[in-house]
Amino acid sequence: MAEYKQACAGYNMTTKKIIYLHGFLSSPQSMKAELTKQWFYTHYPDIKLIIPQLANEPNAIRAQLEALLHKHKNQLIGFIGSSLGGFLAAWCARQNNLPAVLINPAAYPWRLLNEYLGQHTNPYTKQTFFVTEDYNQSLKQFDCLPNLQTLMVLLQTGDQTLDYREAEQKYQGCSMQVIPDGDHAFINYQDYLPKISQFLLSKSS
Repeated sequence: MAEYKQACAGYNMTTKKIIYLHGFLSSPQSMKAELTKQWFYTHYPDIKLIIPQLANEPNAIRAQLEALLHKHKNQLIGFIGSSLGGFLAAWCARQNNLPAVLINPAAYPWRLLNEYLGQHTNPYTKQTFFVTEDYNQSLKQFDCLPNLQTLMVLLQTGDQTLDYREAEQKYQGCSMQVIPDGDHAFINYQDYLPKISQFLLSKSS
């Protein structure tokens, strides 16, 4: 807790918040979301973790994120995002000039989802939607040139869904750790939560 107090010295943390963004076909009930929520509840109880159930359509996602950024703009200290959520978290960080930690982020999600055109059902919400060419084009509205000084990127080379080298190249120059092997779910994610939380706190103080 000493690092926490040092990082937070000088301002009141009682209402500070972090937004966690889940990936494609995921939810706030995903394992990483739950682990992150439990970590902050246990170690930083004065920080509230906001984990929205993201909408299915890109334009609806943007409206949802803009509403969240506006509502919490004076309390946010950063973002955490996994996969597609990492791509979105980089956009959110750019909008507010706040730090973000990206976990196996999708660097160019419209390329990947071009291979998944058609109907999809979220296994958590049971909502059905369609990935189309227009859907993928709409994702490009979130592509941005981020402030690399505010980003930490964690990659595992064994990611079977995304080519980690795309994110490695796109976010070159930021705080980055490339971990051999692993998978898309990010094996041993809980072991990196101390580093994730300290990065967000140090960058927002």
